Amino acid sequence: MVQNVTDDNGQSTIQYTGYAIDLLQLLMDQLGFKATLLLKPSDQTYNEFVRAVSEGVYDIIIGAITVTSPRREIVGFSSAIYDNSLRTIVRQVNGPGIDLFAFLKPFSRGLWILVLGTCIYAGILIFLIERRKNEDLQNRSIPSQLIMSIWYCFGNMFGYGIEFNTRTAGGRLLTAGLYILSLILVASYTANLASDLTIARSQFVISGINDVKNGKVPINRVGILADSAIENYIKAVMPAGNEGLVENALNTIYCNLTEVGVSFAESSYAIVTPKEWLYTPDLDVSILSLRESGKIDDLKQKWLQARTCPDSTLTSTSLDIKALSGLFAIFVVITALSLLLFLWTERRNIKKYLLQFIYKKDSLAEGRHSTTRNSNRNYEHEQNLETISVVIHNF
Repeated sequence: MVQNVTDDNGQSTIQYTGYAIDLLQLLMDQLGFKATLLLKPSDQTYNEFVRAVSEGVYDIIIGAITVTSPRREIVGFSSAIYDNSLRTIVRQVNGPGIDLFAFLKPFSRGLWILVLGTCIYAGILIFLIERRKNEDLQNRSIPSQLIMSIWYCFGNMFGYGIEFNTRTAGGRLLTAGLYILSLILVASYTANLASDLTIARSQFVISGINDVKNGKVPINRVGILADSAIENYIKAVMPAGNEGLVENALNTIYCNLTEVGVSFAESSYAIVTPKEWLYTPDLDVSILSLRESGKIDDLKQKWLQARTCPDSTLTSTSLDIKALSGLFAIFVVITALSLLLFLWTERRNIKKYLLQFIYKKDSLAEGRHSTTRNSNRNYEHEQNLETISVVIHNF
């Protein structure tokens, strides 16, 4: 990887990081040499890159260079620095499986809870708005009226037959809101369920390299890296293929890809050196030492086997609350309007009830006051009688 690093003085420098850079640093520490790093031009093929060593453009090359017999004829190679093999890569899809609750997956758990809560909430509003004007709710107990109202909302939301109709303007407005909510929810659920079933039934277009050899996949649908070791292999066995450190790419970059089949055409990556180079024996000994000490394995784990892509088994296509938050916000506005409409149509009755409540409160206050006055009068009368009896006794 190449990145620009800015120091404390504001000066920007290019910094190289990766498997090859760390390996080069280990070799420099062991062999005691210094190196000037040059990055491979993007328009230069791998074979051209290797030929540049034989032409004296570069001293050595450290990278994903496969050891092949044609390259051996013009350059030298060190001991292997990475054991490689070719892989067949396709777009990743979730494998089919038996799931008894697959019909619940189109919506997330939170969204299902919100739908149920919305049904109960709308039922309570229908109960408050319709209980006095709707004949179907009259002559029933309050729990029965509430259950019937919730059942009414459930029927409207999920397309089930309902047993009564609304009679008030507020109830009709609330029913219209339920229809809108139901329309979007059912359409979203159906579309998402169909998408999940389609993906579940999808299979990989190929199962491995043999499908490509046998012509199961059109040749123009298979990609290769031009003028590379893989191209030489492909020309011998089939018309197309691919090359590279696939494990790192699948774990960190191309998270929507996956391997299929088994690896094939096993080979090795090695450091490219000039043919019959004087320092090749020392380089081989140093590489073997690093392999035996486990340091090369540590580099593989650090740079090529680390995973940053999310686990594909945790990927979910369920709609969550955020996806439909606007729909529920609209429904809340509709319920508020229906409640305001109910209060407006019942304003006279509400005013009457308030006046009756205030009158009752005043009547209770006056009753308490009169009771207090009567008790005071009785007390004074008793005191007077006691005084008279005392006077008569003294007399």
